[in-house]
Amino acid sequence: MFELSPRVQALRQRVCDFMDELIYPNERRLYEEAEKLGPWAVYPVVEELKPKARALGLWNLFLPQSKHGAGLTNLEYAPLCEVMGRSHLAPEVFNCSAPDTGNMEVLERYGIEEHKERWLKPLLAGEIRSCFAMTEPAVASSDATNIQSSIVRDGDEYVINGHKWYTTNATDPRCKIAIFMGKTDPDNADRYKQQSMILVPMDAPGVKVIRPIAVFGFYGVPDRASEVVFENVRVPASNMLLGEGRGFEIAQGRLGPGRIHHCMRLIGLAERALETMCKRGLTREAFGKPIIRFDVWSERIAESRIMIDQARLLTLQAAHIMDTVGNKGAKAQIAMIKVAAPAMACKVIDWTIQAYGGGGTNNDIGLASAYATARLLRLADGPDEVHRAQIAKLELRKYE
Repeated sequence: MFELSPRVQALRQRVCDFMDELIYPNERRLYEEAEKLGPWAVYPVVEELKPKARALGLWNLFLPQSKHGAGLTNLEYAPLCEVMGRSHLAPEVFNCSAPDTGNMEVLERYGIEEHKERWLKPLLAGEIRSCFAMTEPAVASSDATNIQSSIVRDGDEYVINGHKWYTTNATDPRCKIAIFMGKTDPDNADRYKQQSMILVPMDAPGVKVIRPIAVFGFYGVPDRASEVVFENVRVPASNMLLGEGRGFEIAQGRLGPGRIHHCMRLIGLAERALETMCKRGLTREAFGKPIIRFDVWSERIAESRIMIDQARLLTLQAAHIMDTVGNKGAKAQIAMIKVAAPAMACKVIDWTIQAYGGGGTNNDIGLASAYATARLLRLADGPDEVHRAQIAKLELRKYE
């Protein structure tokens, strides 16, 4: 049903070859550098591999119908993103990692020429990184109308105050720009028009990166989650994106592609876990036979294959609808994959850890960080409960 064009087949093969030759052999080094250097550092292995990917044209593949990227549709990008998702090292090497992908799309759509020259251009070149400051520790940010950060107009400037966390990339020394969400009109009767998004340079006075936040004990891999405080930060009024009160409009345009990219990568991560489960089970014996020959493992292998293929088909369907109808028209499918893919990946990776035994918990083969990624993504970009509520609401509309 979703046949790959010759161009996409060729790109996919080049990505696979790059993964085999340069990504998989360097994964252990990534984890070692992340542990040794910490979340405030640049990891040399990433910077060494990025020019090689760019030289081969495997760069900015995520940008749909853009002069800056490969011009692929969401459906065409899906199989490439899946391959990249097999390794935590790959997405940034190909300049296709979150939150930079979403931020680049926002800057391309809504930024003025000054913004594009100052931040989009170096982001596209992989010279800097960016962060997205939305979630707050003091409120339930699953309902983004709760966000209390303020953006107040003062002449030709806006004054920004807020306390954010899980602001990915903020500890990265290359992180130069934040897209900040806060309230410009807290008294507006329409709760979805109280919020705005504005560009905040990370070197602006008053921006303080407080600490890195470990994700299940991991700093820097799989995520540079960070806590950031903004105290009376002043930025030019021209840094406002699209206009006051349009933060949710930008968020929906930004989060749709971001959510589907996460799901594409999770499918690749789960595929690799299933491969590991099978290979490990065939080579380890217990009670006189390979452990994979015990009946319980036949069940788990079969269920893993079913769940992975189900998630892939649902993700491809969502990508197709996004391409043909638009992100808004695909909101039900995006919500469904955002629930289905992380739950699937958590289950498959958990079974793989079980097949591997104690060694599966120490991250020697990346299963621990893979599970951390999958579990994190049941919360990031909206928790399961919010997406299920959206799916049910859309379903009930058919009968009301």
